[in-house]
Amino acid sequence: MKFGIFLPPFHPPGQDPALAYERDLELIEWLDELGYDEAYVGEHHSAGWEIIPSPDIFIAAAAQRTRRIRLGSGVVSVPYHHPFHIANRYAMLDQMTRGRVILGCGPGALPGDAYMLGIDPATQRKRLIEGVKAIKRLFTEEGGVTIEGSWFTLNDAHLQVKPFQKPHMPMFVASLFSPSGMMAAGELGVGLLTLLGFVRGFGELRDRWAIVEETAAEFGNTVDRKDWRLTLPFHLAESRQEALRDVRDVGNVLVQQYFAVPTRQATPGQPGAIDAMPIEQLAEEGGVILGTPDDAVAKIRELQAASGGFGGYLNMAVDWTTREKTRRSYELFARYVAPVFNDNLGSIPYSWRWTVERRAKLSERGGIGVRLATEEYLEKKAAREHAQDQARSEVHDSKAN
Repeated sequence: MKFGIFLPPFHPPGQDPALAYERDLELIEWLDELGYDEAYVGEHHSAGWEIIPSPDIFIAAAAQRTRRIRLGSGVVSVPYHHPFHIANRYAMLDQMTRGRVILGCGPGALPGDAYMLGIDPATQRKRLIEGVKAIKRLFTEEGGVTIEGSWFTLNDAHLQVKPFQKPHMPMFVASLFSPSGMMAAGELGVGLLTLLGFVRGFGELRDRWAIVEETAAEFGNTVDRKDWRLTLPFHLAESRQEALRDVRDVGNVLVQQYFAVPTRQATPGQPGAIDAMPIEQLAEEGGVILGTPDDAVAKIRELQAASGGFGGYLNMAVDWTTREKTRRSYELFARYVAPVFNDNLGSIPYSWRWTVERRAKLSERGGIGVRLATEEYLEKKAAREHAQDQARSEVHDSKAN
């Protein structure tokens, strides 16, 4: 299983954006050191919390400060851009990172963004499909890509520089609550980013992937569960009480001022609408993981059982506590949660149990070894001292004569 971060990012309004960006970059560096696999960066233009407008610029900066973590858009809002520009920018990033780029796409989640750009929200999901199909053609065809689209035009187009990864970098589409994201993944034959954070219950996860498979079959595509990412926020500490104390204030503000109002394309009573509730209640209902590494392991196992299996888990990152506690949370996850699912503990637990079960016998044999070694040393020491005494005696006798 892949592990990583989905970085919208969520920064409480009212702070210096330059410092917030720097913390985000430092966090990606830390994840790279800890061995996380992937980091996805969002695109947003309104609402005050998610303040990165250009994932590609952020990815370029993060790539210079990291060595191995894969960097993706999470997601680029395709209807906001000409597909030619998206294809060019991400092919270039893929070359510059030697194949560390992932292209995550979406229709755009915030109604304020679409409003400012004069885009009818009813057209966004169709534009996503149309745009991604054009991007895939630009990635894979040598030239002559001509499309008279509903909102863009390509005339005998080609990319001078193709992606480093062949035929192109991994591609995903985002999915919130409606079936449109799952249907898009199936129609396009790409991976799925399912955003579960801050919702009450997850519905039928198996049904969500079934929609992807059914749609893929309809369009002659093949999809794989290993290309399914589930995104759910976590904050880990030494105890559940400590984890809740760390995030309670900002978590409550985020739920009340962002998720429980029509910031996104959901109104009360519709799918995706979230009731204002204390963050601890949301944690009890599964909308966030607040607790210890054991709690995280249990929740991921629950998601595995509910979904039938998926390929990666991403933390939906929130800037809701200190830098030190945030770093500690990711470290706890990397040390004690990820290796459980990556089978990277090897035989360490077995070896510990094996040793404990044989402690008496091993101690006995070890004691014998220590005793024999001690006796051997004492014998050699006695022999050496005897030889030295004999040598001194012979010198004394020769002087006397």
